[in-house]
Amino acid sequence: MFDISAFLGLPEQGAAHAAELDYWTGLVHWLMFVLAVGWGAFFIYTLIRFRTTKNPNANYEGVDGKWSKASEGGVIFVEVLLLAVFAIPNWASWRGDIPDPAVDDVVEVHVIAEQFAWNFHYPGEDGVFGERNIDLIDTQTNSIGLNMGDPAAADDIVTLNHLHLPVDKRVLVHISSKDVIHSFNLNSMRVKQDAIPGLVIPVSFIPTMTGRTEIAFAQLCG
Repeated sequence: MFDISAFLGLPEQGAAHAAELDYWTGLVHWLMFVLAVGWGAFFIYTLIRFRTTKNPNANYEGVDGKWSKASEGGVIFVEVLLLAVFAIPNWASWRGDIPDPAVDDVVEVHVIAEQFAWNFHYPGEDGVFGERNIDLIDTQTNSIGLNMGDPAAADDIVTLNHLHLPVDKRVLVHISSKDVIHSFNLNSMRVKQDAIPGLVIPVSFIPTMTGRTEIAFAQLCG
């Protein structure tokens, strides 16, 4: 099938799963196009078929026909098919692709959101994250509450609004929030995940592009 995703103005594909996601995005747009044309044509038909000059008297019982019920049933069937056969299995596949750092060779990063910034916590050369304590948070000197008394924290690296990832290597980011709900969005990597207070949400992907890309807030904070 003709891939409509190439004409949607999507950013450069910067992750291994981007092409597959764009393909499904294109299929959904085809469905929306067909629905728009179909319902648009039906709307124009009703304007002509039931115009005042042809129907001077109001009909309070409405149209009673098998075609309308069949068309509505068909739309419902296609939408359920799209959700149950395509959307949910693909989502489960992507969500199930979360590696185990104890077994798999991955790069781990903690992403901590706040109004209005992203904090990134790397484990350093020892590969172990230092302890974080909410009571140690200081917006000027210790934005994530890193416990410097913890030996594992000695080589940890914390950056503000700058995320550094290797290319062609699986990444595991743990997304959380210090205050309200945020939405972590790497458009080029096709990664978008809400950061929710009280939760640490893992997201895994493989970057395939070098250079710089934007880290966006995908929604208003909170």
